[in-house]
Amino acid sequence: MQEKQLNVELRSKTGKGISRQLRSADMVPGVVYGKGMDPMAISIKYRELQAAMAGDGGQNNLITLLGGGNLDQSMAIIVDLQRDALKGTYKHVDLHRINMTEKLRVTVPIILKGTAIGVKGGGLLDLAHHELHVECLPGNIPDHIEIDITDLAIAHSIHVSDIPLPDGIKILDNPKTPIVSVLGRVKEEETPAAV
Repeated sequence: MQEKQLNVELRSKTGKGISRQLRSADMVPGVVYGKGMDPMAISIKYRELQAAMAGDGGQNNLITLLGGGNLDQSMAIIVDLQRDALKGTYKHVDLHRINMTEKLRVTVPIILKGTAIGVKGGGLLDLAHHELHVECLPGNIPDHIEIDITDLAIAHSIHVSDIPLPDGIKILDNPKTPIVSVLGRVKEEETPAAV
């Protein structure tokens, strides 16, 4: 898991008008909340937020907050990021201040490794889930979960229960849920030639 740093500024004013002003000044409005604290309104430079999410960990990167009064040197993780529907730009961010000794629940992307033998034999790969919900200590959050599909044959699936994980990481999804399958192609029936 990658660790990043993020400069934050506390703000006393909130609301749509203030948020619009911040965004026009290349800032992203946000909130930091966590156990035993009142939510704190913050603003972050747009480019710094981009940099904090760069790399394989994305939103799961551990972030050291710099500045922001009592938030200085706190560890946090991004729990919600609102984007503009048309432009894709960041509109608002929610950060959760974390304790490195308490387990978290996060969503981790799935990456497939290899080419399934069933696909080589003419089957179609069906990835039913692109991410998994896991629980672990903040320092153990994986950037992604890799699933080797090399031996996956037609009409077979890999389920949540089949995924090996390091100690300390627990998958919260139903163990019987199929993650990836190889489907057989439906053969088109031959139509008799017109006489």
